[in-house]
Amino acid sequence: MSADTPVRFVVYSDWLCPWCYLGAARLWRLEAEHPGQVEFEWRSYLLRARPEPLSRDPEKFRAYTRGWLRIAAEPDAPEFRAWSGDAAPPSHSLPAQIVSKAAVDLGDTAYRALQQRMFAAYFTESRDISSEAVLREIWQEAALAADSFPNLCDADLIARVHADHEQAHEEGATGVPALRRAQDQHAIVGALPYETLTRWLRRTLERRADIPG
Repeated sequence: MSADTPVRFVVYSDWLCPWCYLGAARLWRLEAEHPGQVEFEWRSYLLRARPEPLSRDPEKFRAYTRGWLRIAAEPDAPEFRAWSGDAAPPSHSLPAQIVSKAAVDLGDTAYRALQQRMFAAYFTESRDISSEAVLREIWQEAALAADSFPNLCDADLIARVHADHEQAHEEGATGVPALRRAQDQHAIVGALPYETLTRWLRRTLERRADIPG
């Protein structure tokens, strides 16, 4: 592999995980500060694969989301706000993951636009990202064509989401965020510090440069 080829990472993430938002922000920074040297393949993980009605108690959920503010104090953290308003919290992860798979099919630019809006909608705007109506709004806010919004019952998209989740477990990712280099077999779980990410990238590039040919 050429030393000029970007290092490709596979990232497993769930939209309902605040640590995934933190991890994504650090990866966005890595990409911005090392242009052309790194690429990411974002894959689905299901922290909540099925609706959980009991989790939709707004008062209990508001208390839970105040814990997000501790994550907001981490280095490189994006903005977090505790849940506010009367909207019910998301019931499960699958609808948002289906929508994100459809965005992947539209290309990297489309997925990134959706990714940034999806995280912000949930963690700063208190929006139910398991609601089809809300997901349609986010899709349009990401400047994606309304007629390309997916059917949330699309069997192929659902199967791909579940396949990602199963693959993550095969690679040792029992939680998220989880990250591995594309050529590796096992993923590392956790929102790695930015310094760890840069060191990993630098060492990978250095090893490539030492390989003859």
